[in-house]
Amino acid sequence: MEKELIEALDALLGLAILAVPLWLFLHYRWKIAKAKHGMSEEDLQRLHALHDHAQRLEARLATLETILDAKAPQWREQ
Repeated sequence: MEKELIEALDALLGLAILAVPLWLFLHYRWKIAKAKHGMSEEDLQRLHALHDHAQRLEARLATLETILDAKAPQWREQ
């Protein structure tokens, strides 16, 4: 029984030793090939949406800093 279990584990380990490097190679080769074609339309839309969101957050932060400067001028020192 133990011998069969060890043989089964040995077979699984052998398969993993072959499969994992092959999978990693193919995965990153696909990623590099995809990157050569540039960003997809969906990626560009997502990037523009994130940029717009960042600009709105920046404006809100500037507004909050203006309010704090008027109400509590020493807030930056704390």
